[in-house]
Amino acid sequence: MRIAIVGATGNVGTALLRTLAAGGHELIGVARRAPDPRAEPYRSASWHQIDIGSPDAVPALRSAFGGCDAVVHLGWIIQPNHHQDDLHRVNVEGSWQVFEAAAEAGVRHLVYASSVGAYSPGPKDERVDESWPTGGLHTSHYSRQKAAVERLLDRFEADHPDITVARLRPGLIFQSGQASEVGRYFLGRFIPQQIARSRVPVLPMPPTMVFQAVHAEDVADAYAKVLAAHARGAFNVAAEPVLDPTTFPPVLGAKKSVPLPAAALRALVWLSWKLRIQRTDPGWIDMAVQVPIMDTSRIRSALGWEPRRSSQEAVTAVLGGMQEAAGVQASAALRPGDQAAEN
Repeated sequence: MRIAIVGATGNVGTALLRTLAAGGHELIGVARRAPDPRAEPYRSASWHQIDIGSPDAVPALRSAFGGCDAVVHLGWIIQPNHHQDDLHRVNVEGSWQVFEAAAEAGVRHLVYASSVGAYSPGPKDERVDESWPTGGLHTSHYSRQKAAVERLLDRFEADHPDITVARLRPGLIFQSGQASEVGRYFLGRFIPQQIARSRVPVLPMPPTMVFQAVHAEDVADAYAKVLAAHARGAFNVAAEPVLDPTTFPPVLGAKKSVPLPAAALRALVWLSWKLRIQRTDPGWIDMAVQVPIMDTSRIRSALGWEPRRSSQEAVTAVLGGMQEAAGVQASAALRPGDQAAEN
């Protein structure tokens, strides 16, 4: 197949390039900042440097998508999160331009990277399937925008019933090569290695902070299976176990957790973010304590997907990468150290 990947230099995009290249597919990479095309895995694709949020992006995207059997839209930015108009321009308006360009180019399969963050608040003591409402959380820009793009995709499907549309809703996605990106986008310049190297006997954690994670290579495998099956519809994607006050502390080297009120943690994160001490806005805390726990049985039964790594292994991979200041030199999004620019 000829497959275009929008956001192909990011965390999942890089993993997906590796997976699809091994399958012998013809790959088209689209990124705001092109990678070093001589390096692996980027040499497996031909490249188009396009800002999907630019007002004139559709003609360039349509040209890039020409002759493609499928488009996988992974493009998304989370910084600068103090300037949400910029995020909306790329994430919401840019996504619509990707969808429209795919239709104009005659693409028959559109696969979109949604998220568990698109879901409305839900239960932590039982699992929800893909029919759970995707209204998002109004206190999280990431959640609001993921939900907004879900509505755009609903509209796109109604307007183009001849195009097969799939959307994947993964939990938090990690890998070691993403470590510098995680530190830069969520924490700041100096915090990541300190966190990765710290070992505490107990971890203060809200009892309601219950969430799911998955390794980037397992997410890439999920996308590959959706593409191979020409599948449509929504798919929840997450590994086991669910991370909670019992299963998460050992990942950080703690023996147990101690209850911390979610409101107190949110206030601390809000103040430090407002003062620009660290880069995680409080909406991420809201998602961790409010989004539901997903049932992943659909992708397992329909497509035979099974993660090869546990959720704990996924988190451990990125923590190990932080200790080593790991990254992917050829990608502007994943490049280690201070050389990397914001995506």
